[in-house]
Parts: sequence; C-alpha cells; structure tokens
Amino acid sequence: MNHAKRATEFNKDEAKVNWHDKALWYVREKRDKSAHNVHGWEYLRELGSALKANVLSNLDTYLVQFEENAKKNGVHVHWAADAKEHNEIVLSIMNKHKAKKVVKSKSMLTEECHLNPHLEKHGIEVIDTDLGERIVQLAEEPPSHIVLPAIHKTKEDVDVLFQEHLGTIPSQGNPEYLVGEARKHLRNKFLNADVAITGVNFAVANTGGFVVCTNEGNADMGVHLAKVHIACMGIEKIIPREEHLGVFLRLLARSATGQPITTYSSHFNKPEEDKEMHIVIVDNGRTEQLSREDFRASLHCIRCGACMNTCPIYRRSGGHSYDYTIPGPIGSILSPGKDLKKHSSLPFASTLCGSCSNVCPVKINIHEQLYKWRQVIVKEEPQPVIKKTIMKTAGKVLANPKLFEVAGKSARFALKHAPRFMVYNKLNAWGNARDLPEVKGDSFEEWYKKRNKNNE
Repeated sequence: MNHAKRATEFNKDEAKVNWHDKALWYVREKRDKSAHNVHGWEYLRELGSALKANVLSNLDTYLVQFEENAKKNGVHVHWAADAKEHNEIVLSIMNKHKAKKVVKSKSMLTEECHLNPHLEKHGIEVIDTDLGERIVQLAEEPPSHIVLPAIHKTKEDVDVLFQEHLGTIPSQGNPEYLVGEARKHLRNKFLNADVAITGVNFAVANTGGFVVCTNEGNADMGVHLAKVHIACMGIEKIIPREEHLGVFLRLLARSATGQPITTYSSHFNKPEEDKEMHIVIVDNGRTEQLSREDFRASLHCIRCGACMNTCPIYRRSGGHSYDYTIPGPIGSILSPGKDLKKHSSLPFASTLCGSCSNVCPVKINIHEQLYKWRQVIVKEEPQPVIKKTIMKTAGKVLANPKLFEVAGKSARFALKHAPRFMVYNKLNAWGNARDLPEVKGDSFEEWYKKRNKNNE
C-alpha cells in the first residue's frame, strides 16, 4: 500500500484530519514566535548547518575520538553495523545482567531497529516511559511523529485507551487526570527496572559524553534508578566539542515545540559508582546515505520534527501513512535510501513548496532532495502506463508554444461548456475532492496583448 492509499484511509475521518492539521500548525506557529525572539536566528541555523557538514566530512575522526574519550570515562562502547547487530548487542547486555525489565525513554533509533519486539520475543518487558510513546505502545501502534508520537490521538482516544489498559475511570479526556494516572502507572516500572535504555540527541567527541533531551524527565528517572544504562545512537549524532551544544540546544527545542530549551537537557559522561553505562553506536544505512552526494545533507537532521509540523501533506495525511519510522518530509528523503521499491511513493508526497527547508534548523534542502529522489525513482522504478503517457504528452505540449496555445484554448472551452462527467472523471484525480477554478475567456498571453494594445 502506497502513501496515497494510506492517506485516503486517514482522510475518512474529516473532523479528526482537521483537528490534526490545526494541532500541528499551532506547533509551527509557536516555533515561528520563538525563533523570531532570538537575535541572530538565521546565523544560528547557518552555524548549525556548518557544524554538521564538518562532522560528516570528518565522521571517522570524531567517532574514534568519541570512543576513546568515552572509554576513558569508564563507558563500554559497542559498534553495530545494522539493526540486527544493534538488537543483539542490547540483548547480550541484558542477558549478562539477567535483566528482565527495561524502562526506555524516547529513541527513534530503537524504533528504527525494532528493538522492543526483539527484546519481548526473549521474555523481556519493555516499557516506553515517554507519555506519548507509552500511549502508542499501549495502542500497539508505531509513533506517528518523532517528537509528538501520539499526535494522531485525541485526549478522548487516550481516555478510552487508559480505561482498557490501566483501569482508569471515564474522565471525558481530562488531561490532568490522565497524566496523573500515567504517572502512577509508570512509577512502579521505574522502581523495578533492571536496565534503562535511552537515545542520544548529541554525542560530544572531545569529552566522550552525550546529552539526552526530554520534557518529562523520564530518561533521568530511568537512568538514576536502574543499575545499567544503555544509550543507543546513530553515527551522525556526533558534534565536535562541548561548546557546540549551545548552538544545537537553542535550535532543537525552538524548532520542535517553540520552547527556549527542553525542560531536561541531561548530560551523561560516566557511570555512577557500582553501575554500568553502555553506548551502542549504529550505522544501519547511514554510511550508504553519506556516500550519496545529493542526499548526504539529510544526515544533518537533529530530529526536531519542524518539517512535519509545517508540511501541508503530512498534516493532512498523518504519520502512519508514510509507513516508515521517520515520517514526513525528512523521512521521505531517508526512506528511499533504505528501500527504494517500498518507499518510492514518498518523495511524491510533497508539494515541493519549500516550507520544510525554510523551517529546518540546520538548513537541509529538503524539498530539493525530494525532487532529486523523484528523478531517481522515475528512472529506476516502473511507472504506471497512464502516468508515463500523460507526462510524455505534457512534455511535448509544454515544449511547443503552438501546441500549448491550442491545448489551453481547448481546456478553457471544456471547463466552460463540456458536461461535468467529461471533466470530472478517473483521469482527473484533482477533481475527486475539489472543483477546478472558474476560468476566464482569455489566456494570460491574450490578455497581455490586448492590454498593451489598449494602452498604445
């Protein structure tokens, strides 16, 4: 099932689609207000982009430096080539400690690697402790957004879900009550966990430490109570020096939710006494993406979700329609690199309006990369005969002024005088949900010539 078909399913509930659209646009507006309050915001974006470009050009050096410094701090460092190896490493650490209970803070990498089902298959309880992640875990769904994982659910949906799984009473979606019940539910999970797993927002090469950003403090709760901390990070999460954190921490939260900074920016450098800390550094296709000159800048991404909040397609099609761990515009660049055939529809799920590129805190040229993927896909993946025929015909018409003039006159005549069934048919996908605009009698060229003649 491609993106368009999945989006059609999402759009069956029009009221929910409208709510989803408005909720995400509200977050986008908060981002704008917050960014405009920062003197030199565009300079910060340029600096963030330049730092990321420097990292990608010297990735091997920074990764080795990070490993050396982390080991000096008493941290165990592991390397994983792919998701399978990542999952096996995490499981081996669990088995070494005879651990059966895990609390996990938000980590898109572990979602990407499908860590939860791998551990659960081996009899290990995995509890996602971010509230949004816990909601989708109870619903047995993947996150639909990388920062707001349960944004596709209303508070009334959560009310029903908690009644089913946590035994809560109906509250008509009262947020204070639901959050309080979630806190009670998670408290015992924190207290009884053997291992805490976190992601990594930024790993600092010159110190061997790393930073985890949360708004709920759940990463800190898990790490400080459990005997073992496992941090999972993609190779692109490296930054050169600790002073560079000031750039990215100012960009991240403002771009994600409009906050000046995340409520908790937790620094981890070495394990506490009598505890263990492990870092699993994962490639899983990132080196291959790095080798693609047109798409390597996608690895600048700091996972803020700003491109999703602004994208008119994402807002009205929902994250699950992308069928990929990272949805939205940035996911539509990353996914074809993992499986071109499966995700060939995603680069076309865009208007190419450029809004995603405009809000990206590290200035990834997202819409340009989407356009480049389209060119690759059209060459490498079979296209529907109707689509190929229409595109070839359109190419010939647009390349020939006389043909273009005739086609324009014919189209204007048809829109004015042809029966509706001839205009609104299977070939006119645009007309499935909207009427075409009313047309005037003249083309722009004809109007322009008449105007000039009248002004002489």
